[in-house]
Amino acid sequence: MTPVELLRSTQRAVAPQEMLDMHDELKEHRQKQRNIQAKAHADQDALDNLENRQRMQADDVQRMRDREVIKERVRLMEVMRPIPAYREAKARFATAKESKKEAIQKLAKLKEEVEPSLAAINAKTAYQRQIEAVVNGRRRMAQDAEKIADNIDRKLQTLHSRKGELEAEAEAEKNGGRESRKDITRQQGFIATLKRRMDEEQPDLDISAYNERIRGKQKAIDEAAQKVLELKRQMEDITSRGQGRKERIIQAQKELQKLESQAGQRENKLRQASQDTFKAWEWIKEHQDQFEKPVFGPPMVECSVTDPKYVDQIETLLQRGQMLMITCQTKNDFKKLGDILHDRMHLAEINMQHMTGTLADFPPPIDRDQLGRYGLTGWALDYISGPEPVMAMLCANVRLERTGVGDQDTTPEQFELLQNGPIENWVTKRSSYKIVRRREYGPSATSTNVRDVRRAQVWTNQPIDIRAKRDLQENIEGWTGEITEFQSQVATAQKEIEELRDTVRETQDEVRNLQTEKAGKQKLLSDFRALPTKLAQQEEKLATAQQSLSEMRQRLRQISEKREQLTGERAEAAMDYVAAVETLQARHLELYEAEIMLIEANSDLATLAGKNAAQQELLELREREVEHLGKEVKERRENAMRLVDKVKEVMAAIEQSADAALAEHVRTMSDQQSSEQLEEEIESEKARLELMHEGNDRGIIKEFESREKRIGTLRSNLEGLREELEQAGERIQGVRERWEPELDRLVGLISKSFGENMKEIGCAGEVGVSKEDDFENWSIKILVKFRETEPLTALDSHRQSGGERAVSTIFYLMSLQSLTRSPFRVVDEINQGMDPRNERLVHRRMVGIACGGDGLLNDSSSSSNGANGGAAAEGRSFDSVTVVNGDGDEDDAANANGGRDGEGATIPQSQYFLITPKLLPSLTYARGMRVLCIASGEHMPASADKVDFRGCVDLARGLRREVAVR
Repeated sequence: MTPVELLRSTQRAVAPQEMLDMHDELKEHRQKQRNIQAKAHADQDALDNLENRQRMQADDVQRMRDREVIKERVRLMEVMRPIPAYREAKARFATAKESKKEAIQKLAKLKEEVEPSLAAINAKTAYQRQIEAVVNGRRRMAQDAEKIADNIDRKLQTLHSRKGELEAEAEAEKNGGRESRKDITRQQGFIATLKRRMDEEQPDLDISAYNERIRGKQKAIDEAAQKVLELKRQMEDITSRGQGRKERIIQAQKELQKLESQAGQRENKLRQASQDTFKAWEWIKEHQDQFEKPVFGPPMVECSVTDPKYVDQIETLLQRGQMLMITCQTKNDFKKLGDILHDRMHLAEINMQHMTGTLADFPPPIDRDQLGRYGLTGWALDYISGPEPVMAMLCANVRLERTGVGDQDTTPEQFELLQNGPIENWVTKRSSYKIVRRREYGPSATSTNVRDVRRAQVWTNQPIDIRAKRDLQENIEGWTGEITEFQSQVATAQKEIEELRDTVRETQDEVRNLQTEKAGKQKLLSDFRALPTKLAQQEEKLATAQQSLSEMRQRLRQISEKREQLTGERAEAAMDYVAAVETLQARHLELYEAEIMLIEANSDLATLAGKNAAQQELLELREREVEHLGKEVKERRENAMRLVDKVKEVMAAIEQSADAALAEHVRTMSDQQSSEQLEEEIESEKARLELMHEGNDRGIIKEFESREKRIGTLRSNLEGLREELEQAGERIQGVRERWEPELDRLVGLISKSFGENMKEIGCAGEVGVSKEDDFENWSIKILVKFRETEPLTALDSHRQSGGERAVSTIFYLMSLQSLTRSPFRVVDEINQGMDPRNERLVHRRMVGIACGGDGLLNDSSSSSNGANGGAAAEGRSFDSVTVVNGDGDEDDAANANGGRDGEGATIPQSQYFLITPKLLPSLTYARGMRVLCIASGEHMPASADKVDFRGCVDLARGLRREVAVR
């Protein structure tokens, strides 16, 4: 238990429930008091902060409020803009309306003055418009006549073109007739020639003889070609075998180079250690581009020992599987590589690990500077180098960062330090150590595994394997000789192929000559046999040509008829064209007469208009002026109406919103103030605003006012918290005055009993209460002293041994027993952590307290010895159970006191059970104690009747007496 838990358990054991309740009440009140203090402290800090911020912002807030006043004035003046603008617009509308009225009057007077002159001009204008209508009508008639004449002209041109086409068509027919006559002459010549050839004798041809000769030549060619193919296959086989020998030579030369390099030696060792892992590493090196991150090979090839002096120790730490481990940095790479190596390459002995950590994830338990006191020179990680992911993998599997390395054997003193220190693994020049701690059985439950350091086999600079080198060189020489033989065989086969190719070419020429001769004779025979067919075809062509010539003559007669008809149509069209031209001339004469009359009318109108131009211009000017003034009046009226709406909106806003500031500003506003004066005043106020600080004025003022309210709330809260603190302090003081004296009294009684028990065994001890400000931390403080030369020190796991702590614990429990009543007290294996001296002292003191010190015996051959000796002899396991005093009734009390009939026996108040797997010989016993041996285990007989402990004890005593007599 911790000292705090010990205090609570002590109160539960020896104090009434009221003490525990008061302790819990004090802790609860103290917790509430701390919460109130924390809240009060936080509120006070918040209050100080808010007040400080208020003081800092007071001047700024005042300036912002002044700015708000100016902004309000500007707002009011901007709202009032429509009122002076309406007055000015209304005045402008009245002025424009009066000007328009005067202009209308002047225009009416001018029209009266120029009325006679305007009447003459209007009459002349009407005459001129009538003449224009006549001219336009006659112009349309002339245009229609012109279109009719143009259509007739186009018809004449079309008929002329048709005439040319007929003439060209007739000429083409004549040319075709001439060609037909020539064709007829040629056909008649062909027919005469064919008839003469048909009268000649048929050519002679033996096709089977030619085919037989050609097949014989072709067979010779095929046989030669087959032999060439066979020779080529032999050459390809020889070349392939030679290529294989070359690849073997290159591989052997690489292996020779590897034998001479350290990396090559390691890869050779990897191949010797695991063929599957070697194949996997060779594949990985050639396909690194297929992975997301680099994949690292086994530590056997990736890592090296930095100091050869420690190579044996480092290799001893690593198992075979760890030396062959392949490291992947991502899950995808791990899965992909596993699929390839197992499923595709079918490799069995493959060790892989996915490693994402770094060396920073594996810190050593202590600094390297502190290793000297343990006889170690460094960590195993310090003497091995390699890629960081591989090193992190070794740390995760072997714990290199937590394994110490030394160049000398560990001395007993260093071993004691290491066994009680933070280092669990270390390796020296000859041995490797691993400490196994079973923390569930206490700090002393440890065991150490020791292994011999084996000689290094991998990371060593061994000489080159001469036998392997000699084998490789012999293989290279043998393969080189085979390649030379292969080259000779290829050259012989190539020469034979060339000879066969020459033979094939000569035979092919003979075949072509025979085929040409055969084809010529076949053609002559074919032509002779085709003469009747050709004669019939030529006679048919002759008939066709004669028929075509007859049809051509018929087409020429038709063309001549069309030409005669076309000549008549052309004569009729020419007469129509003459009549159309005469009509067009008449229409143009009529148009010219009307145009002359229009020119005269325009001249008369221009003369009359020139005489009245000044009056007309003045009239147009007056009309434009009236029109312009009308538009101006309309615009000014609309502008005034828009301003009237805005003024109504301002007045309605004053009435509805009850804006006192706006109403006061309207009331005090001067009727003589113009819009220009109002704008000047607005600009002046805005200029004042620009001179002031600009920012979120409304937000800052609102924040200032909100902060003022919070300050008031915090002050009120602090007053309430101070009152709560006073009440909490009074409650704590009231409970503490009742609880603390009683606690001091009980602990004093425990300390007195504890001191007396410790004094009985030649030691010293006392018990006190450690009082802290927080009642949660009040605890029992046990001080002990086991040697005369040392002062009283606190009981903990650092200053006292396990046996001393066990002695102090049992004496503390005994001190509690005098203050509490319990029908049973059980002590389980309390003596297991003690040395023999402390076990005897505690046993004697416990028996003395339980039995009151009466009837103490010293048994040099106690039943415990007999029982344990019997167990050892029988090969069985036993537990010794010691029962001190009886269980509370007369019969059991008599039995517990050794079978006395209650004579002189006292009725005990409590019964003690000491449970232990063993007892020391010659312990102190008392009358009334009973020793029970419990037999159990896998070697127990099936029947309990076969176990006779009394007989075993009698037998052991008889043997001792015989030995004593002898």
